[in-house]
Amino acid sequence: MQNIFVGNLTVNVTEQILRTAFEAFGQVLTVEVVTDRDSGVPRGFAFVEMNSDAEAQAAIAALNGSMMDGRVVRVNEARLKPENSKDGDLEMRRHRKHRF
Repeated sequence: MQNIFVGNLTVNVTEQILRTAFEAFGQVLTVEVVTDRDSGVPRGFAFVEMNSDAEAQAAIAALNGSMMDGRVVRVNEARLKPENSKDGDLEMRRHRKHRF
């Protein structure tokens, strides 16, 4: 399994849009568009978990730098942030908790 970070998303990109884009490369296990906990508005990034590392690498190679809803998206392997990191660390820790 591989966890993929998708960044620079517009607020209009939904989990279904991401699932459809990534399913072109293999089996998608989970999709999570990260939202602001107070307003519920998407924060501009998401995590996609794919079943196969090879399929995930193919998706990363094909989708990184592609256009999605009028923006060039950044797609790469999700990396764990240090526990004292400020930007996005709560969401990554929450997402990481669900993986294990």
